[in-house]
Amino acid sequence: MVMQLTKSTTRPSLNGSSELGLRESTRTDEADAVVVGSGINGLVAAAELAQAGWSVIILERNSENGGFIATEERTLPGYLHDTFSSWHPLFVSGPAYAALGELLHWHGLEYRNTDGWVTASVADDGRVTLAHRDPERTAAEFAHAEDRSAYLAMLKRLGQNIASIGGLLGSELRSVALVRHMSGLVRSGGLRGIEWWLRAAVTSGRASMRRDFRGDEVDHLYAPWLLHAGLSPDHAAGGLMMPLFAGTLHGFGLPVVAGGAGRFVAAFRSLLDSLGVRVETGVEVDRILVAERRAVGVEAAGRTFRARRAVLASVTPSALYGRLLPEGAVDSALRTEAASFRHGRAALQIHVALSEPLGWRNSRLAEIPLIHVSDGSASTGIACAEAEAGLLPRYPTVVVGQQYLLDPSRVPTGAAALWLQLQEVPYAPRGDAAGEFDTTQGWTEALAKGYANRVLDRIARHAPDLRDKIRAIDVLTPDDLRARNPNAVSGDPYGGSAELDQSLLWRPLASSGRHATPVSRLWHIGASTHPGAGLGGGSGHLVATTLVRRSAWRR
Repeated sequence: MVMQLTKSTTRPSLNGSSELGLRESTRTDEADAVVVGSGINGLVAAAELAQAGWSVIILERNSENGGFIATEERTLPGYLHDTFSSWHPLFVSGPAYAALGELLHWHGLEYRNTDGWVTASVADDGRVTLAHRDPERTAAEFAHAEDRSAYLAMLKRLGQNIASIGGLLGSELRSVALVRHMSGLVRSGGLRGIEWWLRAAVTSGRASMRRDFRGDEVDHLYAPWLLHAGLSPDHAAGGLMMPLFAGTLHGFGLPVVAGGAGRFVAAFRSLLDSLGVRVETGVEVDRILVAERRAVGVEAAGRTFRARRAVLASVTPSALYGRLLPEGAVDSALRTEAASFRHGRAALQIHVALSEPLGWRNSRLAEIPLIHVSDGSASTGIACAEAEAGLLPRYPTVVVGQQYLLDPSRVPTGAAALWLQLQEVPYAPRGDAAGEFDTTQGWTEALAKGYANRVLDRIARHAPDLRDKIRAIDVLTPDDLRARNPNAVSGDPYGGSAELDQSLLWRPLASSGRHATPVSRLWHIGASTHPGAGLGGGSGHLVATTLVRRSAWRR
């Protein structure tokens, strides 16, 4: 059953008013806040600041807003493909949506979701493991009774502690918030309870699944999901992320934007216009202006944009401390540390236009919005290791999105489309694990086409009519991702490696694990900062909330 989330019929209030207050947008190059970058965090921060009465200017280097959020006819007319990101469970479950969701729905945002079977993994031998929105129905499919109980117990533990866990993921960790949320874990489960979560945070996904479950269904389902957090089955923190993925999918499903993710950006743009936010596209920031150790604006395209109260930069640490800040603005040791910020594996996107839906060997896959072609930790772990060694994986994990099942408006009547994501590829391949491709020239058109065929062959093992139904294919290489978004250094779509030493307290940097920077009034947001990548808008919301609260305290 497909659910439709649409806008309310009552116009939402703004700043306590019953009507949306439209402000005159002035053309002066000065505002309370200047936001560098219009990805999800920049959009959220700008909207929340403007809602609180701040004047805001957003500067975006591309001709369109949205960062890695876009919808385009990349294959054939009538086929709407989410070019990059697509699924919004992190957004609808987060505080940014709580703050802005009603307004965004008023400005045209609509979601499509399901309350049925939501995701699945299919192994090379044809074995299929499925997850339903109902945890009980999911667990009922497990072979071992003790695994059913363990799975439900895992979700119960998460539910009992979600306020504290969510608070840790959505708060400034180097603050009293850390003590407050850790105390909440102690109150909920005692010292043994907090020890369980600390152990989960330093355990890999593979290890935690071996420890807690007798069968392999839970590993098969959720090990591939670790790729969406920029991890592998053998990285620390997987033991924490896998229960979070499971709980999020059960609680919020896999919502997609009606008409394509581009309409999410359109709703934000409409909201920002109504709030008087000025958005400048095609403007790349060259330098952040600093006077008396305070950020006072930016220089971009020969123009100066003054910031009376704050500059928010959605960039990587290397860009912030190595290129944008003038010499002497921060300690040289911090610049050196920022230069060593690590980026993760690259990614590759494939969009496929189909004449009609696939005939999956296992017919249950025909109703699943998101499928992983993977054996679980086994094949995904090998593919990650190969990619991190600079090799094209022999058996890549394939993320197969069938968004048209939730939103048929994206394809012509009777047709279908696939959104394929590969999160285990090297940016500069040194070889091919299968020994089939010449990688010496990097991501050439021939290499991209050849690797896409390997990916399609993996799907065709489970949907043998795939080749007969393909009408067109579009491939975006890691080079294409890097060209679209400068934060995707080396084709990494997650703004930097998410391994434990570069996450939580240590993101973006071990010596600067906060959104406030050593330069007064300069704030660092985006995927490179806590809580990391994804469409939650967490860092934008956190910084905007902090600035608004500080302003209220001063008043």
